[in-house]
Amino acid sequence: MKKKKIKAKIIVVSAIAIMLILVTVFADFFAPNDPYTTSAASIRLAPCLKYPFGTDNLGRCVLSRVLYGGRTTIAATFALVFISFAIGAIVGMLCGYYGGIFDKLLMRIADILLAFPQMVVAIVVAGILNGGLGGAMIALGITMWVSFARLSRSHTYSLKNQDFIKAALFAGKSDLYIIAVHIFPNILPPVLTNALTQIGTTMIGLSGLSFLGLGVVPPAAEWGSMISEARAYIQIAPWAVLYPALATVFTIIVFNYLGDVVMDYREA
Repeated sequence: MKKKKIKAKIIVVSAIAIMLILVTVFADFFAPNDPYTTSAASIRLAPCLKYPFGTDNLGRCVLSRVLYGGRTTIAATFALVFISFAIGAIVGMLCGYYGGIFDKLLMRIADILLAFPQMVVAIVVAGILNGGLGGAMIALGITMWVSFARLSRSHTYSLKNQDFIKAALFAGKSDLYIIAVHIFPNILPPVLTNALTQIGTTMIGLSGLSFLGLGVVPPAAEWGSMISEARAYIQIAPWAVLYPALATVFTIIVFNYLGDVVMDYREA
């Protein structure tokens, strides 16, 4: 009974998450105005019929920029999580399966990276790379792969001594075959669950770097950079900060909750 309730939650939250993704993917269709068109006559207009979320300091439609900014933020987040997932899973499986010096070396590197706060490392690296979306993704990705690697390593280490792995070895199957066919499918559920929980954290990191001027560079629409641009005139046009901030918070809550309910489902 408990598992059915959790499954129903997963369906509802997944539907909301998919809707968010679709709205941002098809921002061209949903956006009421061009997000980059400036207008001296429409500077800092309060929300109205033509501009449902108002306008910013350059007269640009905030709703349109929120939609286009969501495309940038969500796409970059998913790309970074997927790349980190792929690198971490491969490294973890190789370390857990082969062990030895290779395992010790990579795990010590992982320990060193974990010794520093992720955002501190990201800010330093992004600063060295002179910002930009690509630089921000690299800056966060330097430490993101570690959690995936450690998780996949621990599961691989426990799996490699199982009878079905030994049977595959006795049957003459190659290491690559065993890792791809037997180990990877078995470690996928926990590592994939970890990936879902990383989406919200990654989104905060990317938006945070953009807010600091180390991520997406204006006038490109991105939620963190939009908040940073609008904070200078928050008292006279609070909507320019409020709506991208609400979009960020709501999206992070949705994906964090999705990760939590999937984890609960696995443990139920």
